[in-house]
This record gives sequence, structure tokens and C-alpha cells, in this order.
Amino acid sequence: MPRRDLDPLFDRLSRSKFRSRFALSTKDRAYAASKGRAEVNAHAEDFIRKRLAPAAPVNDGKQTPMRGHPAFIAQHATATCCRGCLMKWHGVEPGRPLNEREIAYVVAVLDRWIVSQMSPSRE
Repeated sequence: MPRRDLDPLFDRLSRSKFRSRFALSTKDRAYAASKGRAEVNAHAEDFIRKRLAPAAPVNDGKQTPMRGHPAFIAQHATATCCRGCLMKWHGVEPGRPLNEREIAYVVAVLDRWIVSQMSPSRE
């Protein structure tokens, strides 16, 4: 998905007091830098497949930790943390598994947010 297609979403997220308060910690930034973008995205995809993609995720609404991996923080910042937020912010209906395109979309959203957090101006 081209970066510009996500601009309206990120504009809306930036206006949310709750969503815009999230930021990667120094530890999360160091972790992301040490693992690299490809590996962090692979982890993110695995988390999405296991925790968000099922039609009825286990503990939906509480399945995404608030810390422990840059992707988890990114999920909260981008409203991809649970199926309710995915519906409200991204228009993905609940009650069915995410398809491959939707999984790729969520990973692209997480990647864009993490990359934005890694910019030198954030230090």
C-alpha cells in the first residue's frame, strides 16, 4: 500500500488525544534499530495473525499488551489493537477472519508508525 494512502488515517490518528499520546520508549527504539525493519515487521505480522486476524480473537479488547515490543505500542497508536478499534478506525468488520490483504494493510500501518518514531527528530 503506498504511503500516501495512509495519510488520511494518520491525520485522524494525530487528532486523537488517546492515540497520539503513544510513543516508542528509548528501549523500544533501540530494539527496533537492532532488529531492523524487516524483522520487526515479521514479528508484527506474526502478532497480527495470532492475536487480531481470527474471527473471534481470544480476549478481544485486551489481547494487545501495552509494552514489550514496538509493534504492540504501534497497535495502540494506530487503533489496530483489537477488532473493535479495527472496525471503528479502519472499517474492518468483526466476526470473520482477516484476509491476507487486511493483514498486509495492518502491518503496513504499523510499519509506517514505527518508522515515523525512529526518525532522528524523535530523539
